[in-house]
Amino acid sequence: MTSIGNETLWTNTKGFSISTNKDYLDMDMICDFLHHDSYWVKGIAKELIWASIENSSICYGIYKGNPLEGNGQQVGFARVVTDFVRFSHLGDVFVLPEYRGRGLSKWMLSIIIEHPQLKGTYFSLATKDAHTLYEQFGFQSVENMEKRMARSLNWEAVYKGHRLKN
Repeated sequence: MTSIGNETLWTNTKGFSISTNKDYLDMDMICDFLHHDSYWVKGIAKELIWASIENSSICYGIYKGNPLEGNGQQVGFARVVTDFVRFSHLGDVFVLPEYRGRGLSKWMLSIIIEHPQLKGTYFSLATKDAHTLYEQFGFQSVENMEKRMARSLNWEAVYKGHRLKN
């Protein structure tokens, strides 16, 4: 791990790096993946993706190369919304298909859950198909679901609130 000012960068011996600097994020790649390839927000407007990233507490980009040196090609992403005390929510986690199977998602998750201000928080996420990955990092099915409540997502209201057409 390297820290320069507010910049935090992790590198591995395989030529990949992870940064929390939002300036390095390849918004076109992120929007393309989430809009076309994700199962959780397929078809989402890029303006809403931009807003979700801007309003997230921490974003993590995985890069082939090193964005600090100007040669980082983004190949993965995750974002965390948190109050840094009681709760954290992990979302939009992905590695591009051609870079899967190299341990990049595990590496990124290990960095995320070891963040000093996230480590002890109640950490939630939603997944359809990656339970075994997240279980390796202490995530488990929610107990006492009858005590949990949620309000459903209303895409029409979200788009209207951002003055976008759905």
